Amino acid sequence: MILKALYDYYNRCGNLPAFGMEEKEIGFVIVISKEGKFVRFEDCRLDSKQARTYLVKKHVGRSSAIVANYLYDNSSYVLGYAENEKAKKDVEEQTKKRSDKENACLEAFKEKVDSIYKVYPENNDLAAICKFYQQSKEEILACISQDSLWEEIKKNLSKKYSTFSFRIDGDLKIVAEKKEILQLEYSEDDNKGNGFCLITGNKGITVDTTTATMIPGSQATAKLVAFQVNSGYDSYGKKKCENAPISKDAEFAYTTALNTMLQKGSHNKFGVGNRTFVFWASSNAEAAEQTEESLFNLLGFADEEQDDPNARIEQVRKVFTSIYSGTLKTSLDDRFYILGLAPNSARIAVVYWSECSLKEFAEKVLRHFDDMEIIDTRKDGKPYMGIKSMLAAVTLNGKQSEATPNLPEAVVKSIFQGTPYPFTLFSACIRRIRAESGNKGNNAIRIARMAIIKAYLNRINDNNKKIDTMLDKSNTNQGYLCGRLFAVLDKIQEDANGIRSICERYMNAASATPASVFATILNLSYHHMEKLTNESRKIFYEKMKQEIIDKIPATGFPAHLDLQDQGRFFIGYYHQRQDFFTKKEDENKN
Repeated sequence: MILKALYDYYNRCGNLPAFGMEEKEIGFVIVISKEGKFVRFEDCRLDSKQARTYLVKKHVGRSSAIVANYLYDNSSYVLGYAENEKAKKDVEEQTKKRSDKENACLEAFKEKVDSIYKVYPENNDLAAICKFYQQSKEEILACISQDSLWEEIKKNLSKKYSTFSFRIDGDLKIVAEKKEILQLEYSEDDNKGNGFCLITGNKGITVDTTTATMIPGSQATAKLVAFQVNSGYDSYGKKKCENAPISKDAEFAYTTALNTMLQKGSHNKFGVGNRTFVFWASSNAEAAEQTEESLFNLLGFADEEQDDPNARIEQVRKVFTSIYSGTLKTSLDDRFYILGLAPNSARIAVVYWSECSLKEFAEKVLRHFDDMEIIDTRKDGKPYMGIKSMLAAVTLNGKQSEATPNLPEAVVKSIFQGTPYPFTLFSACIRRIRAESGNKGNNAIRIARMAIIKAYLNRINDNNKKIDTMLDKSNTNQGYLCGRLFAVLDKIQEDANGIRSICERYMNAASATPASVFATILNLSYHHMEKLTNESRKIFYEKMKQEIIDKIPATGFPAHLDLQDQGRFFIGYYHQRQDFFTKKEDENKN
């Protein structure tokens, strides 16, 4: 199902590379004369991490095998050279083995050039490259080493963009991208077919090995579909991909679609921790395209350095509201897919897969909006509903890499399938609040954490009274009431002394074992009240204290709050503090 959805996406797009082609980063171009003489290197890098892309023949699959690409390749193949610091330290025998491999790679590339030239003997570009390789390896290296760019090239041979091709001096295109020599190579048996493709259901030539797909943390040779040779998983004597036959065109389509969505700058992917997620719609309809872009914005991976980042989130809400309400028309056949991948040795593991209609998906996203909605009095606040923000809120120093291994896909699943948010997210949130509550300035009670707690509690208690977006004076939960009262006592001290030592010293105990500390901090509040010079404020705080205390059972404050009620304590505290700010803003307006 996954491969079929990727195959359909390739055919849906219409602007992806044609069969047998790919967009390839080529960092350096070897400029030669028509006589095959080296002229200079040309730097095609855009920055330190990426280079210009060219439409060239799709790269060959290779692990240990020596196989050359079509008129482009790395330095080992194109120049017979690979700078390696370890090689300098190796013993002589090991160094010789490495040199032998580099020579073998160079010979493979030269043979590839010769074979193409035999097909196109009238092509002057190919003739020039053949003349270039009439020189010995030593002559080539001696010549190119005089170029001013050579030392910089040697430093970056391990980079992804460190790929080389040729351009004839005075020409505008590199040789590898010229259409007149890019005719695909078919054998006489290509049209006969040798198996049924499990993706298309049609008979055709099947691939022996599949194309590598690189994600963060994986090896360059990692694949989505692969079979280990002689592993014991071969059935009925079948080898390699004969166990799951895929035709050449289907294999090209699904790998091209996946690699396109995984490339740098794609708006069809996001990464959290060591997980990479890609998402796409099944059609080119306006609703489908807006869903893809809106999801990217929601996740928190768009540019946040803008005047009003919340405006972007509101636009996302409008898009999904329009889809769900029918204002933005969708078809029952319009589907939406999310695929989660993780590095796993030499392979890629599928950790998440979801498929649903666009309207159903919009409903799930809108529910996430509703569950995460909470009062926000910040004037310059950033969005807090994206996965990136959620994970940052529950990890040390906001580092997503510190999230537990399975938490990212658990959060994704809860949002996009409408299931309860993971307990690990909730418990991590409580732990971070406790760990930071004693810090100066006390930024432990931040909006993202409160939104997470509210969302978690509301989903697991779906049939009970839900926590409101803002202060709910009718809420009689003991944890919520204790949190409200603690916020009042905290505000009294802040107004009286300009400090918040109660919050720093007693919050953890008050949220877990209220009975043990509230007598103490209530006594302290009387002293703080005496320092208030504004009599109306004294009356205001006294009435508020009494209003909350009246709802506490006659037996007194609870001896212990379970984890859920501890979460309600923090929500109550947050709601009450925000209500103070709201009232102050209203007073200033008046």
